[in-house]
Amino acid sequence: MKRRTVLGAGLGVAGLAACGAEGASGAHIEGGFTGIAIERGHALRDGGAPRALPGAKVRRTQVLILGGGVAGLAAARALRLRGVDDFAVLELEDSAGGNARAGRMGGIDCPLGAHYLPLPSDEAPEVQDLLEQLGLRQRVAGRWQYDERHLCHSPQERLFLHGAWQEGLLPWQGVGADTRAQYARFAALVAQAQRAARWTLPVQNRPAAPMQRALAAITFETYLAQHGLDDTYLRWYLDYCCHDDFGAGIATVSAWAGMHYFASRHGFHPGGEAGAEREGVLTWPEGNAWLTQRLAAPLGERLHTARVVLRVESQRHGVAVEALHVPSGTVERWQAEHAIVALPIFVAARVVQNPPDFLRQALQRSAYAPWLVANLQVSAPLHDPPGAAPSWDNVLYGTSTHWGLGLGYVDARHQSLRPVPGPTVLTHYRALGQVAGVGAPVGQAGRLRLAQGRWQDWRDAILAELSIAHPDLGAKTTRLELTRYGHAMAVPVPQPDGQIGLWPAEILREQLSKQKRLRSGGPPRPVLAWQRLCFAHSDWAGYSVFEEAFTAGHAAGLSLG
Repeated sequence: MKRRTVLGAGLGVAGLAACGAEGASGAHIEGGFTGIAIERGHALRDGGAPRALPGAKVRRTQVLILGGGVAGLAAARALRLRGVDDFAVLELEDSAGGNARAGRMGGIDCPLGAHYLPLPSDEAPEVQDLLEQLGLRQRVAGRWQYDERHLCHSPQERLFLHGAWQEGLLPWQGVGADTRAQYARFAALVAQAQRAARWTLPVQNRPAAPMQRALAAITFETYLAQHGLDDTYLRWYLDYCCHDDFGAGIATVSAWAGMHYFASRHGFHPGGEAGAEREGVLTWPEGNAWLTQRLAAPLGERLHTARVVLRVESQRHGVAVEALHVPSGTVERWQAEHAIVALPIFVAARVVQNPPDFLRQALQRSAYAPWLVANLQVSAPLHDPPGAAPSWDNVLYGTSTHWGLGLGYVDARHQSLRPVPGPTVLTHYRALGQVAGVGAPVGQAGRLRLAQGRWQDWRDAILAELSIAHPDLGAKTTRLELTRYGHAMAVPVPQPDGQIGLWPAEILREQLSKQKRLRSGGPPRPVLAWQRLCFAHSDWAGYSVFEEAFTAGHAAGLSLG
């Protein structure tokens, strides 16, 4: 990542604290870590989990879904749609949802992870069908319309730059002609890429074009250098976008990923051009937990939380699973005809016994970004510098430190129709995929910092950073809660052979050639199956977004229905 200091002043965390007025002090603020029980996963990692006792009762079901994130919940929904009710879902945490769960502070719902969903294109009919089922999308006079209560209200985004707020996140105010010229050149490259190949969400719809495979073999930073794109503002913006979607910056993610961010959705439109406004997105105070809670609600007793999956063995006549029931400390034994492994690749590779070669190979190719999500309970509206009005997404330019890259904050009450601002919860996101770690795997240094750092140190660093734009933030913050994700998302790093995603290439080719088309006439959906196991997780796409996870889980559920 191009590391620049706050406002170009060469400031570390100590400098940040000095910039925020006396209100930045957070000593009075209570809080702590919440939302993720990291010791559960670490027990599996460290080999401290027990084995099932001989003679322990065996629980039986037709299909066992391992993991209650978006993919697992989508698989459960697909089974129910096919009339299969004999299934169970095992989930690590105390509630389902994976990276799309919610918390509550001061009576206000707030996200613990993912907080929005772009309006899905026709390449994702499964997601469109879900939104229709939930009442978010309906056909009116022959055209599809979304419920405006759930679309992000205006103003949507703003950027704190040169001491003032501007509309939109692409630096525009005060930038020179050379910068704007590079914006136009990059926009032309994105448009050219859109004409040269299909850029889809989900990505595993069809084989990649040669141009896309070439981009997947180099970093985004290398691609930009090849085209002479070295402008500081442009690179900051692209670096921010990559951290926002992939958890790491332009020096780490592939050029395919960097271009896919724009080419698969809204393109790239410099300020002042037609279409420069951002695409429509769905959002809620609790973030994407609004979706996962509704996916989990019909499961009832079929959802088993606080279960650490320890062993998965595909046998001749079924699948045997051992899972630790955390509250009781006992190991349960499960037997199923089939299992859907809706677990991250790094977990699946550890728990699946005698794993297939493609799972081992995917693990070797994978990389993960750690994230920190901070929810700040604020007692009153904040002082706001001149410029654009308070928005849903509020980002500060140039706030990269050894504590990771701060991605600004979203306001949990932005969707409220209240006439007068009042108390709220601000959700701050911090990507640590690029925290310095010489010679270490992507994200390893950030994971260590998450695991070892005191919450008070994180609190102080976050308050110091955000107080640059809001000097009264510390005085008005009453509580701050932190949620740590050591492996928040797969990072789409370059692959020497230009492979996109982590699907085994030969299986993907076979699946794309044989899979029947969906009832709606959409593209074929591959299913990654081995013996009596189906693997379904966004990791297999090489990056983590709702569309990938949901589509993979839905396809797996239909294949067993």
